[in-house]
Amino acid sequence: MKLLKRATQYTTTTFYSPTSRGYFKKFSIGSKSCFFSTSSEEPELMNFMNYLDSLKNFEKSGVPKGAGTDSDDGFDLGRMNRLMDRLGNPHSKFKTVHIAGTKGKGSTAAFLSSILRAEGYSVGCYTSPHIKTIRERMNVGRLNRPVSAKALNCLFHKIKGVLDEAIRLENGCITHFEVLTAMAFALFAQNHVDIAVIEAGLGGARDATNIISSSGLAASVITTIGEEHTAALGGSLETIAMAKSGIIKYGRPLVLGGPFLPHIEHILRDEASLMCSQVVSAYDAGIRATINGLSMFNDRPCQSCDIIVQAERDLKLSIELLDVKLCMIGNHQLHNALTATCAALCLRDQGWKISDGSVRAGLENTCLVGRTQFLTSKQAELLGLPGATILVDGGDFYSFVAHTKESAKALVDTIQMTFPQARLALVVAMAIDKDHLAFAKEFLSGRKLDSVILTEADVAGGKARVTPASLLRDRWIQASEELGIITVHNGMAEYREMFDDQLVTSLTVLEHKTLLATSKSFALSMKMAYQILRRVENQPGILVVTGSLHIVSSVLASLHELS
Repeated sequence: MKLLKRATQYTTTTFYSPTSRGYFKKFSIGSKSCFFSTSSEEPELMNFMNYLDSLKNFEKSGVPKGAGTDSDDGFDLGRMNRLMDRLGNPHSKFKTVHIAGTKGKGSTAAFLSSILRAEGYSVGCYTSPHIKTIRERMNVGRLNRPVSAKALNCLFHKIKGVLDEAIRLENGCITHFEVLTAMAFALFAQNHVDIAVIEAGLGGARDATNIISSSGLAASVITTIGEEHTAALGGSLETIAMAKSGIIKYGRPLVLGGPFLPHIEHILRDEASLMCSQVVSAYDAGIRATINGLSMFNDRPCQSCDIIVQAERDLKLSIELLDVKLCMIGNHQLHNALTATCAALCLRDQGWKISDGSVRAGLENTCLVGRTQFLTSKQAELLGLPGATILVDGGDFYSFVAHTKESAKALVDTIQMTFPQARLALVVAMAIDKDHLAFAKEFLSGRKLDSVILTEADVAGGKARVTPASLLRDRWIQASEELGIITVHNGMAEYREMFDDQLVTSLTVLEHKTLLATSKSFALSMKMAYQILRRVENQPGILVVTGSLHIVSSVLASLHELS
């Protein structure tokens, strides 16, 4: 087992010894340099972004306790309704599918929007957060493209006077997310969309998106219920379920993703019953989805799936799709696709024209950047990591929601399914409010990791919510000790032995152990993980970048700069 010192047109390698804190003094990969940078918004949007930055932003500051509950400290939906009234209630000018849930709501929104566009509808899709530019939060029209900077800027200047007056009348209390949500609805109305797909931000009942009336709602969707920001949503799984059930409207159908704990599903179904809402669950009898196998398509893996819906319980829905090729990989993404299919069939039941062919095409055309995304070989080469198989996954979660144990498990399962024998190197950065220990345990108990490089990435533009790499390392050490897994980290003789000498060429000490290393630079972290994977020839390895959308955003922004 050798740490190869290569000299090619792309790479040379130098290891320098770590500092006393465990950070490497120097690590370079050769003559073809790679660089990483975070993207900036277009200059045309500078005034708009400065305006947003002047508002209260819970994505940066964190969500207050009780914010998503019916309490004095909760989000003020009355304020949002008054803002929309001042704008002429644009959300009343089209039908809406409203999606809430702990996990999967962004992917489900993407699948459903793609299905509707495949049928030829003009669709408005509003999701959070974004990867590279805030424009990604609003897609409008018949093509899956973010709103243009010009269109967003024109809309902002058109309604800025109304926003200014609303902020004055509300004593400066209108938030960043409320303004964005109002602008999304205004944009969709301005473009005369046929239907909008709206992802809730936090919870549901008190979320700024929950201004949709029964008459304006086509269907509501609740993807999953899990522990996320329990303090903001009442302190328990039950209160989280109640908060999310707030998007259910009188007489409008409810689609359940799941799986849910029995008592949680009971809460949701009881609420639907009170609202006289028919329910279809992706786990009802007669509804199933299976993965048949994997193949490569356009230099990326895709999964062949069967999706069969024969619902008989509340709604009678039917479709049979065999050999659907999903670019969105993993059992969790198949279930998101099934949930979106059920939502599309609910629309068809109401008279919307949606053919089986459009459902298939929409599912197959759906891609969501930063979620279980395999980079192409060309992209890996652009990053200065030739020959690397790189998977970037920021999770399917709102930017201030914890990257949960379930997220990590979904990613581990996806890696196991796509590359069951490959060696793994992780590059991880996380926000301070995430469950670092549970995340680490899920990966460590999955299968042997060659290395875990713990690093830092800015969170929503703010340093305060970044978890120091050293703190992440401590959590991974704790997780490994609790699981009885042997790791090598700074402070151990084996670690010092590996990196004491700049000319070290052997890493045999890692043969049955996992290396934990830290670096404040995620660019260096990527290089470190890459070279460690390359120490064994003729044995494939996967470099996984994960932990938050913010580190994934940095990787994708670099590709944009380099391409």
